[in-house]
Amino acid sequence: MRLRTANDRLKIEHSIIDGVRGILEELLASNPTIRSVIPGVIRPVRDARGKVKVRVTVPTQNGWKAIALSAGARQELFISTDWGKEELEKAIEKAGAEVA
Repeated sequence: MRLRTANDRLKIEHSIIDGVRGILEELLASNPTIRSVIPGVIRPVRDARGKVKVRVTVPTQNGWKAIALSAGARQELFISTDWGKEELEKAIEKAGAEVA
């Protein structure tokens, strides 16, 4: 299955929770070394209120897995990059999300 793309680096297979798409677009626009971001499954949660929060969790084969929390939901994000965790967290914070 081919994924739809936005600007060739933000892959869109699922919908994206409120507030997260703008942050991902800003992250990709200001960091050309990030190869791609693939948003994953959305699940409802109780504690996802207020400003968008992103938690970088575990390394993957080609980057990092992160969890975005916003608007009463959580969404997995698969970020393809060679960066370390701290460098990625700083870039996410500059893009406008709170790093949890």
